[in-house]
Amino acid sequence: MKRLIASLLSTLALPLAVPVAHADAASEAAASTMLDEMAGNAARLRVFLQAMPKGGDLHNHLGGSVYAEDFLKVAAAKGMCADEGITRIVAGPCPADLQIGAMAVKDPFTYAKLIDAISTRGFQKGIGPALVSGHNQFFSSFRKFGPAADGEDARWLADAYASAGRNNLVYLELMHNPDTLSRFMIAAPDAPLDVSGLAAAYKRDLPEVQALLGATSAEVTREEETARKRLACDTKDADPGCSVAVRYLFSGMRGLPPQVVWRSLLAGFALADRDPRFVGVNIVMPEDDPVALRDYDLHMAMYRFLEAKYPKVNVTMHAGELALGLVPPKDLEDHIAKAVASGAKRIGHGVDISYEKAAPETLARMAREGIGVEINLTSNAVILGVEGGVHPLHLYRSMGVPVMLSTDDEGVLRSDMTNEHVRAVQQQGLHYADLKELARNSLEYSFAPGVSLWRAHRFGTVAEPCATGMATAACKAFLAGSEKARLQARLETNFDRFEQSLDRFRQGAKGD
Repeated sequence: MKRLIASLLSTLALPLAVPVAHADAASEAAASTMLDEMAGNAARLRVFLQAMPKGGDLHNHLGGSVYAEDFLKVAAAKGMCADEGITRIVAGPCPADLQIGAMAVKDPFTYAKLIDAISTRGFQKGIGPALVSGHNQFFSSFRKFGPAADGEDARWLADAYASAGRNNLVYLELMHNPDTLSRFMIAAPDAPLDVSGLAAAYKRDLPEVQALLGATSAEVTREEETARKRLACDTKDADPGCSVAVRYLFSGMRGLPPQVVWRSLLAGFALADRDPRFVGVNIVMPEDDPVALRDYDLHMAMYRFLEAKYPKVNVTMHAGELALGLVPPKDLEDHIAKAVASGAKRIGHGVDISYEKAAPETLARMAREGIGVEINLTSNAVILGVEGGVHPLHLYRSMGVPVMLSTDDEGVLRSDMTNEHVRAVQQQGLHYADLKELARNSLEYSFAPGVSLWRAHRFGTVAEPCATGMATAACKAFLAGSEKARLQARLETNFDRFEQSLDRFRQGAKGD
């Protein structure tokens, strides 16, 4: 426990008395004008948005955050190979021409083909096997790079932290299932399970999962320590990712048999109830999977059962990651509504909302209760073919539902958080004030512990303890007791600094 506490303090420590800077209206207006001028020039826009402060990434899968090239570096170091069709990573031994390490040096074109095979790079560029959809290319990639992923979570954590820092984020909620509990999940009994059996399953499985929680927390502590060493944290050469506050979400696995899904959700709730680094539970895997569709109501019942047992655990759910044509229309009718009714405090994707039979009522409830939507523009375009005016981002905003940008699987999808902002400007027509609102939303509706800096979700209206000034004793005490408020204060300071330094983006500007 002492190691856990020390890790939390070193990883999550933030200044206690960060002042909320108030950028003058002229500087904010200048930033808005500048972004609008750059909107038609992707290169200039990228430079501007790379530097623009961002809040949190609330929808980021650790396994999917890794670029294919990094998987291949690990595979080469382990002596792994490509299969004969150059479609996946396999264990050695193998012929010399299929050894990944040698291929990278001697046959870069075949190596490039392997990158295309284990990511969506080729698909996004319009090349690759015929008749492969973005959906299938994306989801099949995980099996193709899987052998290189095993046992490397600390390395991937370091890469995820570094990407967040590189993209000027202050907070990251990362979907991560530690191996200790993953083994418990997979060892589920091969037996039927329905709603009537949940109480018995809970009584049977709870002692086993509780016995594993200490080892799970120790596993995560070791991973974090290794990741921070890789980034030279706590040294003068520390990577910017070292300053990003990181929390985790545990993921249920909806495409597997009911006993496995149950165990994955139970493990997630129990861990989040005990280890403060895990701030919530999600549910993942393709929503259109036949098993996921068949068991959707059962999964919602599992959530409701476990929420009653663990009322303090936060819930976000992948829901509505579907599109017309991917599934029959009937399967688009109610997944988001059911997720909201089953306790989701945020919705991941939410793409099919306009096809839901009670869409107006669901949208009204989400707006009223502050149930935000994690918007993944690149992911939705590649996997579902939903982008531009077909995407529901503006529908959600028009109905008062809070939205925030996120990356989903930035490695497999060949993206990053800045690219999501570029898409938001060029494909969704968002302006600087819109992006600023989405960044603030990403902290306001995050599961970061503590109360908000803002009153009643009104950005700019500071919480009562800080209403008379950020330097008061009351405000300092308030910030000391709320990580969320400290993160929000830090973001506001970052916005102010950014808006005061726009000269470096002007044509012909000197210096940095």
